[in-house]
Amino acid sequence: MRKTLSIFIFSGLLLLACSLHAPVATSQTAASATPGSATAELREVRSDGQKKLTEAHVAALTGLQTGTQVGRDDLQAAADKLVASGLFSSVKYDFKTRTEGLTLSFHLTESPRVPAYYDNFPWFGDSELNDAIRVQLPFYDGTLPEGGAVVDTAANAIHDLLAAHKLDFPIQHQVAANPLGDGNVQQFSVEDAGLKIASLGFSDAALSANPAVQQHLSEVVGKPYSRTTIDVFLSEQIRPVYFKQGYLKAKLGPAEVRLTAPPSAKLPEQIPVFVPIATGDVYHFADAQWSGNNVISSIALTSYFGLKPGTIADGMQIEEALEKVREEYGRRGYLDATVQPEAIFNEAAHTVSYKIPISEGTQYHMGGWVITGLSTSGEARVRSQFPIAAGDVFDKMKYEEFLVGLQEKSKNIFGELPIHYDNVGHWLRPDAAKSTVDVLLDFK
Repeated sequence: MRKTLSIFIFSGLLLLACSLHAPVATSQTAASATPGSATAELREVRSDGQKKLTEAHVAALTGLQTGTQVGRDDLQAAADKLVASGLFSSVKYDFKTRTEGLTLSFHLTESPRVPAYYDNFPWFGDSELNDAIRVQLPFYDGTLPEGGAVVDTAANAIHDLLAAHKLDFPIQHQVAANPLGDGNVQQFSVEDAGLKIASLGFSDAALSANPAVQQHLSEVVGKPYSRTTIDVFLSEQIRPVYFKQGYLKAKLGPAEVRLTAPPSAKLPEQIPVFVPIATGDVYHFADAQWSGNNVISSIALTSYFGLKPGTIADGMQIEEALEKVREEYGRRGYLDATVQPEAIFNEAAHTVSYKIPISEGTQYHMGGWVITGLSTSGEARVRSQFPIAAGDVFDKMKYEEFLVGLQEKSKNIFGELPIHYDNVGHWLRPDAAKSTVDVLLDFK
């Protein structure tokens, strides 16, 4: 950690500036500036750079009280608290002393936050859990940093809520993939609750008659109660049912546990779960507009959709088409290509168009190898059977097919050569400056 210290004296005014860079704040000394035991009355705590927090919130997080005597160690400790909170990626401060007291100013950069996600708290709704956290974190808005003291404080607040209702379960928190979309969430869960999903019902009766849905219910029913399990099921098994029919804005859930007993009452071990569904309107496909593509023509890209204007916008077919586009760039060696569709809905006509900018990036060619965990003869077989020669355009699809053969210990690769490994770690190491990519394989 690097910290800078600057001291300026102007006609009786002392200004001292410090900068702290998360995640650790180190102590500093400035004996030449003021004696280590010198204190002054804290007149005001100011801050700037925060976007979601107010000055009052920041001041409260420091633990400092105006009107009290503070020294350099107190200011340092206050800055350390801001860093430890996890709310800030950068903390800098300076202070000015005058006859009427000391003014402390923090210059902050807030850390990214992720949504809070309550996994298995069937006794309470999200609003009750949010309110419990706000008792200890008044600024809480449903999001938290990925780590830091405020996350622990939120977990403690949830535990206090449970304990107040005679539900004494340990609380865990971890950063996890968002089961409902992109990015991560700060997931809170209880341990050893012993609750299971008894049934999963839907407001749309058609799902009860859908054989595919009923076939997959065993993936959820009878399993430990978990919103993550339910939401993943909705995303993977229920959402496609509606997307294929053009219900591109279908709203699934949130799942509900409909309990009539008070939170303090003991829950049955088997919990019925109900999922409200709002299908919305059916949309029809209008067109796809491409930009940034030079390697593959717009006509070829549109052909991957397989949809004609006016037909029902099969959301799953559209997702498959976009994945096909990514694969085609991968076949041509464009490993960094990005495809970022934007759906544009015409609510009056019930149609959807797609604007799809593409960033093609560099075309890569096969570079070198790093292979570990195989005998010399085994390594030689891998190199000789690899379908891409040195210097050739790197076809990502051929690479991935080859990896499948390695995992299966295919005789097409190793012949009768005896081999002994359980799995294969694999990485690509691109060098954009040379337009090459190395293949790294670790056999274990």
